[in-house]
Amino acid sequence: MRVSGVLRLLALIFAIITTWIFARSYMSSSMKTIRLPRWLAASSTKETQVVKYKCGLNKPCPANYFAFKICSGAANVVGPSMCFEDHMIMSPVKNNVGRGLNIALVNGTTGAVLGQRAFDMYSGDVKHLVKFLKEIPGGALVLVASYDDPGTKMDDESRKLFSDLGSSYAKQLGFRDSWVFIGTKDFRGKSPFEQFLKNSPDTNKYEGWPELLEMEGCLPRKPF
Repeated sequence: MRVSGVLRLLALIFAIITTWIFARSYMSSSMKTIRLPRWLAASSTKETQVVKYKCGLNKPCPANYFAFKICSGAANVVGPSMCFEDHMIMSPVKNNVGRGLNIALVNGTTGAVLGQRAFDMYSGDVKHLVKFLKEIPGGALVLVASYDDPGTKMDDESRKLFSDLGSSYAKQLGFRDSWVFIGTKDFRGKSPFEQFLKNSPDTNKYEGWPELLEMEGCLPRKPF
Protein backbone atom coordinates (compact mmCIF):
# COMPACT_ATOMS: atom_id res chain seq x y z
CA MET A 1 0.00 0.00 0.00
CA ARG A 2 2.75 2.37 0.89
CA VAL A 3 4.65 1.59 -2.30
CA SER A 4 1.57 2.01 -4.47
CA GLY A 5 0.71 5.27 -2.74
CA VAL A 6 4.18 6.63 -3.44
CA LEU A 7 3.92 5.59 -7.07
CA ARG A 8 0.57 7.34 -7.43
CA LEU A 9 1.98 10.50 -5.90
CA LEU A 10 4.97 10.44 -8.25
CA ALA A 11 2.67 9.90 -11.24
CA LEU A 12 0.55 12.86 -10.18
CA ILE A 13 3.58 15.11 -9.78
CA PHE A 14 4.89 13.99 -13.17
CA ALA A 15 1.53 14.77 -14.83
CA ILE A 16 1.40 18.23 -13.24
CA ILE A 17 4.97 19.07 -14.31
CA THR A 18 4.35 17.79 -17.87
CA THR A 19 1.14 19.83 -18.21
CA TRP A 20 2.87 22.99 -16.94
CA ILE A 21 5.78 22.59 -19.38
CA PHE A 22 3.39 22.01 -22.30
CA ALA A 23 1.21 25.00 -21.41
CA ARG A 24 4.22 27.29 -21.06
CA SER A 25 5.65 26.18 -24.42
CA TYR A 26 2.30 26.68 -26.17
CA MET A 27 1.77 30.18 -24.78
CA SER A 28 5.32 31.17 -25.67
CA SER A 29 4.94 30.00 -29.28
CA SER A 30 1.55 31.74 -29.57
CA MET A 31 3.04 35.01 -28.40
CA LYS A 32 5.77 34.68 -31.01
CA THR A 33 3.31 34.15 -33.83
CA ILE A 34 1.39 37.38 -33.13
CA ARG A 35 4.45 39.50 -32.51
CA LEU A 36 5.27 41.58 -35.62
CA PRO A 37 8.71 42.89 -36.55
CA ARG A 38 9.15 46.58 -35.79
CA TRP A 39 9.48 47.55 -39.44
CA LEU A 40 6.29 45.69 -40.35
CA ALA A 41 4.34 47.17 -37.44
CA ALA A 42 5.49 50.67 -38.41
CA SER A 43 4.51 50.06 -42.02
CA SER A 44 1.09 48.82 -40.95
CA THR A 45 0.48 51.96 -38.87
CA LYS A 46 1.47 54.24 -41.71
CA GLU A 47 -0.92 52.55 -44.13
CA THR A 48 -3.90 53.17 -41.84
CA GLN A 49 -3.16 56.87 -41.44
CA VAL A 50 -5.66 59.11 -43.25
CA VAL A 51 -3.96 61.58 -45.56
CA LYS A 52 -5.48 65.06 -45.34
CA TYR A 53 -5.10 67.62 -48.07
CA LYS A 54 -5.80 71.35 -48.02
CA CYS A 55 -9.38 72.29 -47.12
CA GLY A 56 -10.21 68.60 -46.64
CA LEU A 57 -10.00 67.70 -50.34
CA ASN A 58 -9.55 64.02 -51.19
CA LYS A 59 -6.56 64.76 -53.42
CA PRO A 60 -3.94 67.52 -53.69
CA CYS A 61 -4.23 70.33 -56.19
CA PRO A 62 -1.62 70.58 -58.96
CA ALA A 63 1.07 73.25 -58.97
CA ASN A 64 -0.20 76.79 -59.58
CA TYR A 65 -3.69 75.90 -58.32
CA PHE A 66 -5.48 76.92 -55.13
CA ALA A 67 -7.47 74.47 -53.01
CA PHE A 68 -10.88 75.71 -51.89
CA LYS A 69 -14.11 74.60 -50.27
CA ILE A 70 -17.23 76.75 -49.93
CA CYS A 71 -20.44 75.73 -48.14
CA SER A 72 -23.64 77.73 -48.10
CA GLY A 73 -25.64 78.07 -44.90
CA ALA A 74 -28.16 75.40 -43.88
CA ALA A 75 -31.57 77.11 -43.59
CA ASN A 76 -31.23 79.83 -40.91
CA VAL A 77 -29.52 77.49 -38.44
CA VAL A 78 -25.96 76.74 -39.57
CA GLY A 79 -23.89 79.49 -41.14
CA PRO A 80 -21.74 79.16 -44.26
CA SER A 81 -18.01 78.48 -44.40
CA MET A 82 -15.17 79.33 -46.77
CA CYS A 83 -11.79 77.59 -46.85
CA PHE A 84 -9.03 78.73 -49.21
CA GLU A 85 -5.57 77.13 -49.31
CA ASP A 86 -6.30 75.45 -45.96
CA HIS A 87 -7.16 78.80 -44.37
CA MET A 88 -10.70 79.11 -43.00
CA ILE A 89 -11.66 82.63 -44.05
CA MET A 90 -15.26 82.69 -42.84
CA SER A 91 -17.23 80.27 -40.65
CA PRO A 92 -19.67 80.15 -37.72
CA VAL A 93 -16.76 79.16 -35.47
CA LYS A 94 -14.90 82.34 -36.41
CA ASN A 95 -18.14 84.25 -35.77
CA ASN A 96 -17.73 86.36 -38.92
CA VAL A 97 -20.69 85.18 -41.02
CA GLY A 98 -24.17 86.65 -41.23
CA ARG A 99 -27.59 86.38 -42.82
CA GLY A 100 -27.59 87.22 -46.52
CA LEU A 101 -24.44 87.18 -48.66
CA ASN A 102 -21.03 86.34 -47.22
CA ILE A 103 -18.20 87.53 -49.45
CA ALA A 104 -14.43 87.10 -49.27
CA LEU A 105 -11.82 88.68 -51.53
CA VAL A 106 -8.59 86.83 -52.31
CA ASN A 107 -5.57 87.86 -54.37
CA GLY A 108 -5.82 85.75 -57.51
CA THR A 109 -2.05 85.40 -57.83
CA THR A 110 -0.72 85.04 -54.29
CA GLY A 111 -3.79 83.63 -52.53
CA ALA A 112 -3.60 86.29 -49.81
CA VAL A 113 -6.93 87.19 -48.22
CA LEU A 114 -7.82 90.80 -48.98
CA GLY A 115 -10.93 91.02 -46.83
CA GLN A 116 -14.33 89.54 -46.00
CA ARG A 117 -17.75 90.87 -45.16
CA ALA A 118 -21.37 89.77 -44.65
CA PHE A 119 -24.30 91.71 -46.14
CA ASP A 120 -27.83 91.42 -44.75
CA MET A 121 -30.02 90.95 -47.80
CA TYR A 122 -33.29 90.73 -45.89
CA SER A 123 -33.38 93.96 -43.90
CA GLY A 124 -30.06 95.61 -44.80
CA ASP A 125 -29.24 98.35 -47.31
CA VAL A 126 -28.18 97.01 -50.71
CA LYS A 127 -26.17 100.20 -51.30
CA HIS A 128 -23.44 98.83 -49.02
CA LEU A 129 -23.19 95.72 -51.19
CA VAL A 130 -23.10 97.74 -54.41
CA LYS A 131 -20.32 99.95 -53.06
CA PHE A 132 -18.33 96.92 -51.98
CA LEU A 133 -18.66 95.22 -55.37
CA LYS A 134 -17.64 98.36 -57.26
CA GLU A 135 -14.47 98.67 -55.19
CA ILE A 136 -13.21 95.13 -55.84
CA PRO A 137 -9.60 95.43 -57.05
CA GLY A 138 -8.57 93.97 -60.39
CA GLY A 139 -7.27 90.40 -60.26
CA ALA A 140 -9.11 89.62 -57.03
CA LEU A 141 -11.10 86.42 -56.63
CA VAL A 142 -14.59 86.86 -55.20
CA LEU A 143 -15.90 84.02 -53.03
CA VAL A 144 -19.62 84.09 -52.19
CA ALA A 145 -21.80 81.94 -49.94
CA SER A 146 -25.47 82.51 -49.10
CA TYR A 147 -27.09 82.14 -45.69
CA ASP A 148 -30.85 82.20 -44.96
CA ASP A 149 -31.99 84.89 -47.44
CA PRO A 150 -29.56 86.19 -50.09
CA GLY A 151 -31.97 87.78 -52.54
CA THR A 152 -34.75 89.91 -51.06
CA LYS A 153 -32.80 93.18 -51.22
CA MET A 154 -31.00 92.47 -54.49
CA ASP A 155 -31.62 95.10 -57.16
CA ASP A 156 -30.76 95.33 -60.86
CA GLU A 157 -27.44 97.06 -60.20
CA SER A 158 -26.15 94.49 -57.72
CA ARG A 159 -27.30 91.63 -59.96
CA LYS A 160 -25.44 93.12 -62.92
CA LEU A 161 -22.27 93.54 -60.84
CA PHE A 162 -22.37 89.85 -59.90
CA SER A 163 -23.05 88.93 -63.53
CA ASP A 164 -19.97 90.93 -64.54
CA LEU A 165 -17.99 88.79 -62.08
CA GLY A 166 -19.05 85.73 -64.09
CA SER A 167 -22.26 84.65 -62.33
CA SER A 168 -24.96 82.82 -64.29
CA TYR A 169 -27.56 82.88 -61.50
CA ALA A 170 -27.33 86.34 -59.91
CA LYS A 171 -30.18 87.62 -62.07
CA GLN A 172 -32.60 85.04 -60.65
CA LEU A 173 -31.37 84.96 -57.05
CA GLY A 174 -34.36 85.31 -54.74
CA PHE A 175 -35.79 84.79 -51.27
CA ARG A 176 -34.08 81.95 -49.37
CA ASP A 177 -32.29 80.53 -52.40
CA SER A 178 -28.97 78.68 -51.86
CA TRP A 179 -25.94 79.99 -53.75
CA VAL A 180 -22.16 79.54 -53.79
CA PHE A 181 -19.96 81.25 -56.33
CA ILE A 182 -16.39 82.19 -57.26
CA GLY A 183 -15.77 84.93 -59.81
CA THR A 184 -13.40 87.74 -60.65
CA LYS A 185 -13.71 91.33 -61.83
CA ASP A 186 -14.44 91.88 -65.53
CA PHE A 187 -14.64 88.16 -66.16
CA ARG A 188 -15.23 87.27 -69.78
CA GLY A 189 -17.80 84.53 -70.00
CA LYS A 190 -19.35 82.54 -67.17
CA SER A 191 -17.58 81.15 -64.14
CA PRO A 192 -17.41 77.34 -63.92
CA PHE A 193 -17.38 77.67 -60.14
CA GLU A 194 -21.00 78.26 -59.22
CA GLN A 195 -23.91 76.30 -57.74
CA PHE A 196 -27.50 77.41 -57.23
CA LEU A 197 -30.68 75.94 -55.74
CA LYS A 198 -34.06 77.64 -55.97
CA ASN A 199 -36.27 77.88 -52.91
CA SER A 200 -39.21 75.67 -53.82
CA PRO A 201 -41.69 73.79 -51.60
CA ASP A 202 -41.52 70.87 -54.03
CA THR A 203 -37.76 70.35 -53.74
CA ASN A 204 -36.72 71.98 -50.43
CA LYS A 205 -34.86 69.73 -48.03
CA TYR A 206 -35.62 71.88 -45.02
CA GLU A 207 -38.96 73.48 -44.22
CA GLY A 208 -38.81 76.75 -46.17
CA TRP A 209 -35.22 76.36 -47.41
CA PRO A 210 -33.42 74.32 -50.08
CA GLU A 211 -30.51 72.01 -49.32
CA LEU A 212 -27.15 73.54 -48.43
CA LEU A 213 -24.58 73.64 -51.23
CA GLU A 214 -20.99 72.44 -51.01
CA MET A 215 -18.47 73.34 -53.71
CA GLU A 216 -14.83 72.29 -53.58
CA GLY A 217 -11.93 71.86 -55.95
CA CYS A 218 -8.81 73.45 -57.41
CA LEU A 219 -8.69 76.97 -58.79
CA PRO A 220 -5.98 78.28 -61.16
CA ARG A 221 -3.76 80.98 -59.70
CA LYS A 222 -4.47 83.34 -62.55
CA PRO A 223 -8.24 84.00 -62.44
CA PHE A 224 -9.65 81.38 -64.85
